[in-house]
Amino acid sequence: MDDSRETQSVNAFVTGYPVRHSRSPLIHGYWLKQLGLAGTYRAHEVAAEDFAAFIASLKDGTSGFVGGNVTIPHKEAAFKLADRPDELSEELGASNTLWLENGKLHATNTDGRGFTANLDERHPGWDRSDRAVILGAGGASRAVIQAVRDRGFKEIHVVNRTIERAQELADRFGERVHAHPMTALGEVMQDAGLFINTTSLGMDGEAAPRIDFSPLAEGAVVTDIVYVPLKTPLLAQAEEQGFAIVDGLGMLLHQAVPGFEKWFGKRPAVDETLRALIIADMEKH
Repeated sequence: MDDSRETQSVNAFVTGYPVRHSRSPLIHGYWLKQLGLAGTYRAHEVAAEDFAAFIASLKDGTSGFVGGNVTIPHKEAAFKLADRPDELSEELGASNTLWLENGKLHATNTDGRGFTANLDERHPGWDRSDRAVILGAGGASRAVIQAVRDRGFKEIHVVNRTIERAQELADRFGERVHAHPMTALGEVMQDAGLFINTTSLGMDGEAAPRIDFSPLAEGAVVTDIVYVPLKTPLLAQAEEQGFAIVDGLGMLLHQAVPGFEKWFGKRPAVDETLRALIIADMEKH
């Protein structure tokens, strides 16, 4: 792609199944308008059995898209079908951002960058500790574990109902990552400076178990990748117990930045107006 995108409409997508719930079109639409760019970003629902054909149309130029975002359940397939997945995608085995460059389909995963950028914005200094606790070992935890490890944490303790899944992640992400059953939660939280919930506990207002955050280090930060509701039950508990909290909405906003820059040629900013726009949309639904 070249600077001709300044004058012609560039089209990007978010695909998943289902995908109608995605707030990505709101995010990218805001940036396109703010930056005065000719382009579109829209939801494009693709069923699993049709995904390979969709990627083929992206590669041969018949789709009309220059790239896009990939969400559940297509992230692993996107990684496998890309011509040039980067190192982040290689280790994760999943990609969420695709773009065409010199006739090849490139892929990365921006979830981890979105996670760290959110914490950098909302609570600078969150990474001063050596010890992190991550609750959950599902697909959502992978990019978080990778990002926290790459930021320099020396001990990352993954706690999960089934220890086997946590152990798979410890094996994947190296010697700094340790697997534990739920019964060990209190013990591994001792003096940790960062606590991350990557499970769906408390999502959409559902009840969540009571957690005693007192073993955490003084000044520890508690964050949740769930952002509906904005203040999840776990974040509310941590705040009541005197700990700093960071909600998960910024991860959604910041993970969108690298893709937008690839497709539309300008780097957008995450600002309070965008955040307010998404919160207003969340309150409507």
